[in-house]
Amino acid sequence: MPTLVRDQLFAPLDADLHLERIAGGNETEVYCSDDRRFVVKVKCEEHGTAAESLLRATSRRQAAHRFTAVLGATYSIPNYFILASDNTGQVQSIAIQPYIGDAVALFAVEYANLTFYERQRIARHLLQIIGRSVRTFLLHGWMPDLYGRSSVNRAARKSAKAWWRLPERLWSFLVKRNLLRAHNLLLTAAPERRILLVDYDAVPHGPLYQFIYYNVRLWLFLRDLLLIAIMVLWGYVPRA
Repeated sequence: MPTLVRDQLFAPLDADLHLERIAGGNETEVYCSDDRRFVVKVKCEEHGTAAESLLRATSRRQAAHRFTAVLGATYSIPNYFILASDNTGQVQSIAIQPYIGDAVALFAVEYANLTFYERQRIARHLLQIIGRSVRTFLLHGWMPDLYGRSSVNRAARKSAKAWWRLPERLWSFLVKRNLLRAHNLLLTAAPERRILLVDYDAVPHGPLYQFIYYNVRLWLFLRDLLLIAIMVLWGYVPRA
């Protein structure tokens, strides 16, 4: 059964204020419009004044423009940002994207069921994305977040952020998550088999954290290149 959520935030897109929850990330709840045309992304822990929400929306729009410029139209989707009031009267910035109904997150792809040529095509796309991300990091010191995380609900997300689960988060970041099992990259259906980035948020922490994060990601690309080669040859990708 679909999980329907009612919130005044959805008023700009939905008359009865109910949208279906289809996913959740490290900070975000993701909903789908009734007509399956749009995805709505909400940062549920964020509240503030209209001015604060406008600043956040502007910052996110700028980040989305930067990441789209890095990856190009081939690997990007449009992003729109609006302000709306939630059930408590708080103003929030929400993101709207087109719903890609024939796509699946790389995390869920059964690579062994793809043909050798389909796996080659995926590898070419991923090598392009890695190359553009590395070049951007070397030039500007940042890159898109290609990996992402998932959450079952808000309670699970809050629990995962507890301080005592830090070792688990580090293990997941360094070992379990890889590019071929990314939540932030979608694979479209055959025959296109195109990869699309769906998360355009900048890393929300300070310069030191970002420096460490991006440098670690840079080295983890070496592991991902090995896994891509194994995927092309044998269709095997370890699961998180």
